[in-house]
Amino acid sequence: MTATISKRLAAAIPVLFGLSIIVFLMIALIPGDPATAILGSYATPENVAKLNAALGLDKSLPQQYLAWISGVLTGDFGRSYALNRPVIDIVMERFSATLLLAGASLVLATFFGLFAGIVSAVRQFGLADKAITLAVLVGISVPSFWLGLLLILFFAVKIKLFPASGMVAIYGGGGPLDILHHLVLPAITLALVATGVIARLTRTAMLEVLRQDYIRTARAKGLTERRVIYRHAFMAALVSVIPVIGIQAGFVLGGAVYVETVFQWPGIGAMLVNAISQRDILLVQGGVLVVAASYVLFNLLADVCQTLLDPRLK
Repeated sequence: MTATISKRLAAAIPVLFGLSIIVFLMIALIPGDPATAILGSYATPENVAKLNAALGLDKSLPQQYLAWISGVLTGDFGRSYALNRPVIDIVMERFSATLLLAGASLVLATFFGLFAGIVSAVRQFGLADKAITLAVLVGISVPSFWLGLLLILFFAVKIKLFPASGMVAIYGGGGPLDILHHLVLPAITLALVATGVIARLTRTAMLEVLRQDYIRTARAKGLTERRVIYRHAFMAALVSVIPVIGIQAGFVLGGAVYVETVFQWPGIGAMLVNAISQRDILLVQGGVLVVAASYVLFNLLADVCQTLLDPRLK
């Protein structure tokens, strides 16, 4: 297992290196001058030139990248132009809120996706299978931001059951129950697409396993149908579904940008939107790099779990 983890980590290094180059170039080549955005009405040519020199933006792109990546390797992501604070501090503060939202969404997607996939496979071509298939197709097709607006309109505006935005109440909030109350709508919105993907692939994996000879043997030995489904078939199908859950974890992190903007959730997605509008290059680069590294970590954990469940992979 140690060797497997070491190989996965070694394979992730060139991926992160290549991603850092892509992120740097995409942000650096966006039209607009950060110095002009920072100075505002004081953006005279002389002031812009001085600020560009102070920030190192007057150097060539290769020189800027080498300076940035050298700092990243030592834990220094630079300072935010707009907020004048270390980038790593801002990113970690916001990333904790994103992890809470993404984690809750992934738990919901995994639970309901696995359950729906099992029911759909066991009741193949039945009413439950058709209803779940239709619900999954609708869920995958609906844009997250549009669903979020619909949930706000119904549950926050019409029946006033859940708050429409924020992570805590403005007055007297901040407790676990208050955070959970604010978490419900954005977590459901973010989990919808991932639930559909997991449900479809769980159904496919379960149908394949249920056709195997050892399932027929288990039934012939007199085992209850519940034990055959959940103890034998589901555990075998789970090996194929775990990598998909790991991939969906990355998509949930990426989708948090839209959902956090709709619900004003104070996470890294909302931070990136504001940083891009302010041309805060270092903050955008640091935030995207942390999200990408988390995506690689989630896939590594999925690979490890798959290896533990399936001894053949060892």
